[in-house]
Amino acid sequence: MAKQIRIALRNCGVIDPERIEDYIARDGYMALASVLTDLSPEAVIEILKKSGLRGRGGGGFPAGIKWEITRNVVADQKYVVCNADEGDPGAFMDRSILEGDPHVVLEAMTINGYCTGASRGLIYIRAEYPLAVERLKTAMGQSRSMGLLGENILGTGFNFDIDIRYGAGAFVCGEETALIHSMEGLRGEPTVKPPFPSVEGYLKKPTNVNNVETFANIPIIINKGWKWFSSIGTEKSKGTKVFALAGKINNVGLIEVPMGTTLREVIYEIGGGIQYGKAFKAAQTGGPSGGCLTVKHLDTPIDYDNLIAAGSMMGSGGLIVMDEDDCMVAIAKFYLEFTVEESCGKCSPCRIGNKRLFELLEKITQGNGTMDDIDKLRNLGTVIKETSLCGLGQSSPNPVLSTIDNFPEEYHEHVTGKKCRSKVCKSLMQYLVVADKCIGCTLCARNCPVDAISGERKQVHFIDQSKCIKCGACMDKCKFNAIIIN
Repeated sequence: MAKQIRIALRNCGVIDPERIEDYIARDGYMALASVLTDLSPEAVIEILKKSGLRGRGGGGFPAGIKWEITRNVVADQKYVVCNADEGDPGAFMDRSILEGDPHVVLEAMTINGYCTGASRGLIYIRAEYPLAVERLKTAMGQSRSMGLLGENILGTGFNFDIDIRYGAGAFVCGEETALIHSMEGLRGEPTVKPPFPSVEGYLKKPTNVNNVETFANIPIIINKGWKWFSSIGTEKSKGTKVFALAGKINNVGLIEVPMGTTLREVIYEIGGGIQYGKAFKAAQTGGPSGGCLTVKHLDTPIDYDNLIAAGSMMGSGGLIVMDEDDCMVAIAKFYLEFTVEESCGKCSPCRIGNKRLFELLEKITQGNGTMDDIDKLRNLGTVIKETSLCGLGQSSPNPVLSTIDNFPEEYHEHVTGKKCRSKVCKSLMQYLVVADKCIGCTLCARNCPVDAISGERKQVHFIDQSKCIKCGACMDKCKFNAIIIN
C-alpha cells in the first residue's frame, strides 16, 4: 500500500463524515476562507490552471480552463453542478467520497461558485446512493448553521447555496448535457456541442460541471499550493487518480495512486497479484467504454494520454482485471450488451450501430461467424466512434476494437476453429465422455435434464451433442472425472 498517495480520499475513513468539526480539524473550509478573504476569482483560477488538475470524470479536460470559460460568460444567473452519477459497473469512487467526506465537495463547489460567479449549486446523484444522500444533507445543514453555506458566507457578502437532484440510474446521464436535461425534468439525452454547458447549460444558463473526485482535489490544492500538486504525477497528467480495483485480483477495493503509476505496480504490488496464481491476461480500464490493456502494457504509465494511445481511456476510474480463463470475445460482448441497454437512442450510430455490433459478436460466439464478420466489427466500430453524438457512443466500440487488436487469435479461433479456448462460450463447447474413465454408473444420464446421455449400466456412455444444452450437470455429478469439456 506504500505506493498510494491519498489526496481525494485523504479524509475517508479518518473523520466522522457526520461531524463538521472533524472536517474542520483537518483544515476543512480553510481553503474557502482563504479564497473569500485573500484571493480574487482570477487568482484562484490561475492556481488551478498552474496545478494541471484535469477533470476526473473521464474526459480529462483542464479544470481551471473550464472554470475560466464559465467565469468569462456574462449572465444574470450561473450554476455549479457536481456530477455524482456514477454509472460504471463496479465503480464506487464518488460514492466513497460522498459517504466519507461530504464537506469537501460542498467546500469545493462553493469555491467554484465564487470563481465563476454562480450563486447556486446542484448535486446530481444516483438515487441508489441513499447513505451518500443522507450524509450530504447532514453536511449541508451543518454548513448552513455555521455560515459556510447560504447567504453572506463567512460575513463576506458572498451568497451560495446547494440543492440535490436525483438520477434514476441511466448510464448516459453521466454525460454532462444529458445530466443537465435530466435535472430539468427532460429525457436524459445529450445535445450537440457547442454550445458547451459552461456557456449554455442548466436552464440555458452558464453551468460549470465537475465530478465528485475533481471537486475533492480543489481545497487541498488551494491549501498546499499548485506547485505541490503539480509535483505529483506526469508531465501532462498531474496529481493522483482513484481506481476501483476489481476482478480476478487478490486485493480488491479503492486505491489512489499518482498518475504515471504502471499497471504492473497496480496489479502485482498494490493489488497483490492474480487470484490462485493464474496468469494475467488483460485489464479493462475506463468502464464499459474503455479498452483492454494486455501484458505488453504492464509497464505503461497510467495517465490520460498513454491510455488513449493504448486504445483505452481513463474514464471515471474502473479497473477490472482478467486472468487466463477469460474469453476476450465474450468480454467484448458483455460490455457491449451493457452499452446497448444504456444507449438513450437519440442518434442512430449508437442506437443501431451498437446493436449490429452486438449481433455480430453474438453470431461469432455461437459459432456462426465468418472472417468477414471480424472486418465488419472493425469497420462498423470505427464509424460508430466517429459519428456518434456523445461520449457513450463515441467510446462504446472500444472494448470490441481493443480486443480485436490485442487478441486477434481468439476471434480467429471462434470463427475458423469454432472453439473458445477459455471454454466460456457455451455454443462452442462440447461435453465429452472419456472412455477409459467411464465405468457406466449411469449417474450422469440420470441427472441430464434433456436425456442427452445414453448407455447401458457398466458400459461407456455417450453424449448426443444435438441434444446437449451445455448445462454442466453431468460433469458436476460424475465422480470419476470421466466427462471433459472440449
